[in-house]
Amino acid sequence: MADTTHPGDRTAQDRELKARHRALWASGDYPAVAAEIIPSLGPELVAACGVAAGDRVLDVAAGSGNAALPAAAAGAVVTASDLTPELFDQGRRIADERGVRLEWVEADAEALPFADDSFDIVMSCVGAMFAPHHQATADELLRVARPGGRIGLISWTPEGFIGHLFATMKPYAPPPPPGASPPPLWGSEEHVRALFGDRVDDLSMRRRSVRMDHCATPLEFREYWKRNYGPTIAAYRNTREHPERVEALDREFLEFLTAWNRSEDEGSTAYDAEYLLVTATKR
Repeated sequence: MADTTHPGDRTAQDRELKARHRALWASGDYPAVAAEIIPSLGPELVAACGVAAGDRVLDVAAGSGNAALPAAAAGAVVTASDLTPELFDQGRRIADERGVRLEWVEADAEALPFADDSFDIVMSCVGAMFAPHHQATADELLRVARPGGRIGLISWTPEGFIGHLFATMKPYAPPPPPGASPPPLWGSEEHVRALFGDRVDDLSMRRRSVRMDHCATPLEFREYWKRNYGPTIAAYRNTREHPERVEALDREFLEFLTAWNRSEDEGSTAYDAEYLLVTATKR
């Protein structure tokens, strides 16, 4: 069947979708999550990409700069881009504290406002994976990297802790937009190969994990997610008019966190969250 949607309607729908995504990540306190739960991931990505002084680096879906800030500290010329500029304030404060300089640009990962071949390194630390249209995002990551430039990504895997967290919330979350792919698919090697195709060389994909041990109990960790993490906040908002569904989500979320807790010590938790570290060179 032919698409009878008027181009202007599609544009309006896309603006509405991006506004919802911006509001989702502006809710809660994602800078706290980045700083308290996964602070090691940004420096690891910077090291994997081989960021060096003078490199032109773009951090896509940078949030508050978990990867952009250590790249700037390495002497690179860094642009931190994100659809949600509300996250930049904390990043700017950290940059001032550390004495590093970088540019902060509001930008959609699916339509980056940069010229072709602009950067030596294009990277994203559990950020670009949340743009709903994966092929469009992959195309943009490659487009703005120069030939011979490096691509670096860290993404949660479908089989890991965060992948299962999203699976737990899915029945309660708002429905995804048409054509959207699940974010953790970026943690699938097969999916990444299909997205990049024959446009990259030296494609390396390594599964690793980061330990999350910030909270004393699964219940405390549940409340941490509910307070700080945009997708969790969205799931609870989507069910708030149905108390029985809120109760069910609370129960299933706590059961999930209890089952995945790897700590054997009372008064502590430990969650090993698997991610896929991807590096490649643009042809």
